[in-house]
Amino acid sequence: MKYCIVFLFLSVFSAYELKAQEIDLLSDELTSSSSTEEVGDNTKDTEKSGAVYSYIIKPIVNFFNSDEEIIREDGKKETYLERSIRQANEGNVEDQKNLAYLYLYGSEGVEQNLAEAFKYYDMAAKQDDPIALNNLGSLYFSGLGTKKDTKKALQYFERAAQLGNDSAAVNLAFINLQGGFNDMQRNKKAIDLFDMASQKGNKIAKFMLGYAYYKGFIVPQDYIKAFKLVNSSAQGDARIDEAQIVLADMYTNGYGTVQNYGRAISAYRAAVGQGNLEAIMKLANIYEEGTICPPNLIHAHALYNVAAAQNIAGAAEKREEIKSKLNQETLSQAQEIAQNYKAEVSELTDYIRKTYGNNIRSYIDKNMKK
Repeated sequence: MKYCIVFLFLSVFSAYELKAQEIDLLSDELTSSSSTEEVGDNTKDTEKSGAVYSYIIKPIVNFFNSDEEIIREDGKKETYLERSIRQANEGNVEDQKNLAYLYLYGSEGVEQNLAEAFKYYDMAAKQDDPIALNNLGSLYFSGLGTKKDTKKALQYFERAAQLGNDSAAVNLAFINLQGGFNDMQRNKKAIDLFDMASQKGNKIAKFMLGYAYYKGFIVPQDYIKAFKLVNSSAQGDARIDEAQIVLADMYTNGYGTVQNYGRAISAYRAAVGQGNLEAIMKLANIYEEGTICPPNLIHAHALYNVAAAQNIAGAAEKREEIKSKLNQETLSQAQEIAQNYKAEVSELTDYIRKTYGNNIRSYIDKNMKK
């Protein structure tokens, strides 16, 4: 049985010693072992939020019904939950991880209990299971089911990464980028970790490594390598909205690929479809000014209208400016488009926003030497 990985939400924090020093963060985590609220609905930019918590998207497969009874080989009855607990205590690592997830989120009729979640991840981690090691690191990092301990969290992430866990490598990479800004040693380690994880197909790592090549951060600037990595992370069901924005810029300017305004517009529209406010404002401006496509004031007004509803600076003013250029019929069309707009966010984009924030490019941008 497969299991999703527990990640951590990283907020901005001051430089710290990677191996030992506590990270001073505000906490917005699970506070009660009996709470059944879903964890992780934070879409604030990392610069504005101090929240840190473990987050799992959802189980890849459905778990058992905890109350359903089964017959053991010795003829005795037990529920699936009882069997899973028995087998976990006998050392079955899959049952240990399964129970840890169920207790962490109070899923499938199992009452949430963070201490029990920690216990079972700890049991699986002691068997050197890379998923459990990474997840236990997140619990230590966030102080879920145990006392917060950054030093132990980093040790578990390191071990999981050593065993080839790409999720742990990504966690460590972001932590290193959030250390002392312009720290070459940490920055290089972060890029090496992204490189390792990208080779395992991790799309977050692919995008961050691609963006590093795009900006010339640690690695030499290489638009061809950047385009290949960014394009990969912008496509498919597991698509990243920020990758779509960078891809649009690369098509607009002909960086690493032929200049193609049509594909640039398509990439922006894809990011807009995921509710990316930066893309909404950029595409609205393109439609207003007609820079790389014919002007379209109806769509420009609609996009500014959507952005204004999210209190994006300058959007309402732009909307009203364009409004004066539309007649009643075209204004009604624009307003109807905005009214019917609904973002369809990919699971990966949603996961990134809840785990690392709305602007993961900033992790690199802030470390670029001035």
